[in-house]
Amino acid sequence: MHVTHLSLADFRSYARVEVPLDPGVTAFVGPNGQGKTNLVEAVGYLATLGSHRVASDAPLVRAGAARAVIRAVVRQGDRQQLVELELNPGKANRARINRSSQVRPRDVLGIVRTVLFAPEDLALVKGDPGERRRFLDELVTARSPRMAGVRADYERVLKQRNTLLKTAAMARRHGGGSGSGALSTLDVWDQHLARAGAELLSQRMALVAALGPLADEAYERLAPGGGPVALEYRTPVEGGTREELYEQLLAALADARRQEIERGVTLVGPHRDDLVLKLGELPAKGYASHGESWSYALALRLASYDLLRSEGNEPVLVLDDVFAELDVRRRDRLAELVASGEQVLVTAAVEDDVPKALAGARYVVGGGEVTRL
Repeated sequence: MHVTHLSLADFRSYARVEVPLDPGVTAFVGPNGQGKTNLVEAVGYLATLGSHRVASDAPLVRAGAARAVIRAVVRQGDRQQLVELELNPGKANRARINRSSQVRPRDVLGIVRTVLFAPEDLALVKGDPGERRRFLDELVTARSPRMAGVRADYERVLKQRNTLLKTAAMARRHGGGSGSGALSTLDVWDQHLARAGAELLSQRMALVAALGPLADEAYERLAPGGGPVALEYRTPVEGGTREELYEQLLAALADARRQEIERGVTLVGPHRDDLVLKLGELPAKGYASHGESWSYALALRLASYDLLRSEGNEPVLVLDDVFAELDVRRRDRLAELVASGEQVLVTAAVEDDVPKALAGARYVVGGGEVTRL
């Protein structure tokens, strides 16, 4: 799978830009702040419905514009599709596939798949559990786009359940009784949360099991002799079938209810879990050096890439200003590992930052223009 044409309107710094793309390696070169990352960010948005740089859509819309449009032509084998997303901050976003407007934004998931390396990836190792949960959930959705609906259902139920718990907690604090009115439907919401949560847990656990050996292999290729690495999914439930996970989550919610009512928040579920990254016998967070942390983050992305490739739909590989962060040894090894990808998009401030192994098309980015050399 690869993108053959990218079109942006009022996206980030671009009033309008058209970029034809070829298979193989394409590098966008230009000084920082000129819009290189904006181009690959748009491709990533089509794949995940989110940005790797910001949490909301508002910064993605050019200053003074009401909306932004991302449009891409995507080829997979002999099949070609036109995908369009209209970003409307504060309102519902819109989507079209092959000019049809009868689709939801999440219906475009799976048409474009990406694996994106960026300086922000260091947070996978050094950051909070939320960074690692997001990593897992985006990859779960890349493998199975229907999981976007499951994740949305889980977030909706979690929000409603937290509202009930908060209302009950406030009633207790202010002498309004036990808050039984707010809690009268909590059992029903427990069932909904456990049902969606069990499906998400099942997918995450299966992903971690598949990803672990690939991450260890990728780390060895990037930093020979520096491992081993292992991935451990940390959750209070024991595992098992989806139905067993459902029952375990229900029991855990029941056990935690008194504490949840006191605190006014849901304390059990996939939103509280973590992916523990181990380097040798120790957790990488807090023990790995800066270089080891970088190698670990890269290994996670390479493992993701290898996993998606093995499942039959090779993603677009995006290397966003990564090589400037790496020493020469890691830079060359990473380039050799990814050079054969069906489509590799690279951003770099200077041409010398792009390893020679990544030969291919070159664009100069500057002054709001993208010019092919």
